[in-house]
Amino acid sequence: MKTSFTRKDIMSILTVILSAFIYSIGMNVFVNSGNLFPGGFAGLSRLLSQVLLRFSNINISFSIIYFCLNLIITLIVWKKIGHKFIILSVFWYSLTSMFTSLIPYYTITQDPLLISVFGGLINGFAIGMALRSNASSGGTDFIAIYLSMKYNMPTWNWILGANGVILVCAGLLFGWNQALYSIIFQFVSTEIVNSLHQRYKLTKINVVTNIPDAICDAVFHTCRHGVTKVKCEGGYTDEEHWLLLMTINTYQLKDVIDSIRKADSKAFITINHVERIIGNYYQKPLE
Repeated sequence: MKTSFTRKDIMSILTVILSAFIYSIGMNVFVNSGNLFPGGFAGLSRLLSQVLLRFSNINISFSIIYFCLNLIITLIVWKKIGHKFIILSVFWYSLTSMFTSLIPYYTITQDPLLISVFGGLINGFAIGMALRSNASSGGTDFIAIYLSMKYNMPTWNWILGANGVILVCAGLLFGWNQALYSIIFQFVSTEIVNSLHQRYKLTKINVVTNIPDAICDAVFHTCRHGVTKVKCEGGYTDEEHWLLLMTINTYQLKDVIDSIRKADSKAFITINHVERIIGNYYQKPLE
């Protein structure tokens, strides 16, 4: 597969670097001081590192385990997700592994609730930045994105459920306080990611208009999604109109609405959230 980088990709790379740095600060300042277990491979890596140290007296750093686990899943999904996306993701978790080794540990507060909430905010914000820049933190993000592409629906909450297994193990081995505070951390982080990452959220648009063809042309030039046309009649005026039905990705919403308003400034538009689509739906693939 041919992979080429543009000026936009350069900005993505800079954002990925900043995102990895912020994430690493969150790990060393909040996660470490609160002895928390974040979601995904970061939590699994931290759990494995502590288990090896406590029960086998083998000291393998979080960074090494985190990088190796991510490398394994990267090889598995290489042919299933866009190569440019994977390359940026490898760059992200490689930088994260390096930064977490270089940035010193620092305790900003002793309050476990504050650590959980603000640590989750920083964690989710950093991952959200990476996702908006066509990258990810690798690991379970790769799995979630692959499932989102397959089923056309957000799957981050599924990953939150899968993280429960890690938390149960952590609670049994290291105490339930840290495990329960880690739930708060993961919940906050997941909510931030969900709010920032719009690619796999879907929106339904209903448009009542008298010039359907102009709007259809405008939508087709904006995004690659079909439009269903239905004749309808106004209940008050008894005038004939056209009802246009379309489903788009939420991140495309502003551009689509702008194109509709340019084509027909008098169009009546309603917008609804879509939980899931069953059937043929075009999802622009990751590069």
